[in-house]
Amino acid sequence: MGENAHMRVRVRFSPAPTGSLHVGSARTALFNFLFARHHGGTFVLRIEDTDRARSKEEWVVGIQDTLRWLGLEWDEGPVLQSERFAEYRIAAADLRERGLAYECYCTPDEIKERNDAAMAEGRSPGYDGRCRDLGDEQRAAFVAEGRDRSLRFRTPDEGSSRFVDEIRGEVTVEWASVHDFVILRADDTPIFFLANAVDDIAMGITHVIRGEDLLDSTHRVLALREALGGGPPPSFAHLPLILGTDRAKLSKRHGAVALEEFRDAGYLPEAVCNYLALLGWSPDDGREVMDLDEVVEAFTIEGVTHAAAAFDHAKLDWMNGEWIRRLTLDELEARARPLAHTRFGDRLDDDLFVAGLRIGQERAVTIGSLLDQMEFLFVPDDEFEIAAESWDKLTATERVDEVLGSVEDHVAGIEWDGEPVDLREVLKAGDFKPRKVMPAIYSAVEGRHAGLPVFDAIVLLGRERTLLRLRAARARLLE
Repeated sequence: MGENAHMRVRVRFSPAPTGSLHVGSARTALFNFLFARHHGGTFVLRIEDTDRARSKEEWVVGIQDTLRWLGLEWDEGPVLQSERFAEYRIAAADLRERGLAYECYCTPDEIKERNDAAMAEGRSPGYDGRCRDLGDEQRAAFVAEGRDRSLRFRTPDEGSSRFVDEIRGEVTVEWASVHDFVILRADDTPIFFLANAVDDIAMGITHVIRGEDLLDSTHRVLALREALGGGPPPSFAHLPLILGTDRAKLSKRHGAVALEEFRDAGYLPEAVCNYLALLGWSPDDGREVMDLDEVVEAFTIEGVTHAAAAFDHAKLDWMNGEWIRRLTLDELEARARPLAHTRFGDRLDDDLFVAGLRIGQERAVTIGSLLDQMEFLFVPDDEFEIAAESWDKLTATERVDEVLGSVEDHVAGIEWDGEPVDLREVLKAGDFKPRKVMPAIYSAVEGRHAGLPVFDAIVLLGRERTLLRLRAARARLLE
């Protein structure tokens, strides 16, 4: 990848601890991990917590927990930028002393007023360099007023900034369009650009793989690196955006976006990693279901597309189902048991639980949905309810009382030998069309119009409990 391909690879994932790890950030972490492992390099975890107001320790811990859940172990770190403020201030002081940065006393209101005026006159907004060349007396006057001061980097007045992105090709911007920017806030805390440049130099980062939304900031970071004498810059690769299936920016309205939500819903980390890897990348042979080692072996930055990727929950569900079916029953039980204990508590019957997993594994999409389907087994009969939507389907079924009556008679009269209760002959004898009446039978027995295979479910529930529920449904029909 680029000019640094011959160097020992060092990459970093550098999230801000301001919330849960979301899909886009997790994909960035994964691609950095894959690139490092593919090249036998080093994967560094760096926490960019310079924004003290928004950063929280719980999110620092949460990010690490989520990465471990995904199987993305880092080699160095976590390095917290909040513990490196002294280094950033030293770098900022050096830039100021060499005339590459200057103190700015403009207030936010003054800057906004001048920006508004610029736009009204058809000029582009941005800092206008008002404090670039202040004299000693002017600075002293501002200090005497009690004004806060920040430190701004002086961007070049002429020429252009250029770098080659490994995904997007050459990226160029005229310096005239990049206004002087703040590197130290008024409270002496560093801005992202400065901390990023200082740390990448100090850590010897050779390749920066991050989201497309940070593309424009690269020019500022490169200018700072050069001003700080940081040596040859790293290679850059800016990953495509992740959108919803409607091609709009991915958000909560598209469904779960935080990795913790997927974990708590019973998605397998192998499936989530597998799916994230295919958001903007694909192997040459077109495979889809791949374990992490297989993805590491096949992964190249050259295989990453510059087009936005669509996050499709249905495709993730399919992939998660494929991974569930790769598990042995013992493995599935180990994955599902903690969620089952949380869900069912003391009502959980171990034998029924394992039997439910056995019959549900083939159709399962997530462990969470599989437990949803099993719930009817662990609900006391006096608390059992049919979901409203399922009751509507039941009552809309033609000749439904006859259907349930036929099933009731069959269950009451057959020899109970532990084999699935096959209702096909019963339905055929009553001239009932299975496709039309099975949702009603599911609803009466399981409380949902779709769930665990109902022929097996009846056996797990037992004759008496099944009859009780069929009779209760028929009685309710008469009310």
